[in-house]
Amino acid sequence: MKVLLFGASGMIGQSVLRECLYDPRVSTVLYVGRTAIQNTHPKFRQIVHSDVSQLTPIEASLEGFDACFFCLGVSSIRMSEGEYTRVTHDLTLSVARTLVRLNPVMTFVYVSAQGTDGSGKSSMMWARVRGKTENEILALPFKGYAVRPGFIQPLHGIRSKTAAYQLAYTLLAPIIPLTTRFLPKYVTTTERLGRAMLHVAANGYHKKILESSDINQAGTAGEK
Repeated sequence: MKVLLFGASGMIGQSVLRECLYDPRVSTVLYVGRTAIQNTHPKFRQIVHSDVSQLTPIEASLEGFDACFFCLGVSSIRMSEGEYTRVTHDLTLSVARTLVRLNPVMTFVYVSAQGTDGSGKSSMMWARVRGKTENEILALPFKGYAVRPGFIQPLHGIRSKTAAYQLAYTLLAPIIPLTTRFLPKYVTTTERLGRAMLHVAANGYHKKILESSDINQAGTAGEK
């Protein structure tokens, strides 16, 4: 597989990139983002592009890919609904619509979040915006999926860029393995999430939206 990756510097993006580089099914990983990543793996390529919402200048480099893992995301804290919509919904759909035109048989895996509401009725702004984004991604004419991880145990030295989240992971580190084992509906690991996304891209899945239990199931199926 030839894979496109958006959001490689975040915790989820780091985990997907790691699994892609280790997986023999993946021949190339092209990261597209505003900031360069230091990685010398022979499979890894990158395009540093200042405005990901405007892909026209680099479209020729985005053709011929089998899968896209879209891991860009921000916290909604202190953001208005309009601001959060522009960053979460508008940017994602702009990228997805470009890629479906360039790669109509591509599998597009969108990283959402546990608690996302596709009905538009949630009292939580972020859940409504994420739900709208999911709905429109899944309506596009390619193989689209959304993954909704809950709590994620970071492995292999992967860290969150959000200081508060990383502090929580550090403080809870002694008990996270137990929650991962006994609460699979709510907890997964970076390794299992990355492997699940690869499994979906390579083999599909019987659901279009994967909750944490589905992620753990697909991630186990994708273990090597």
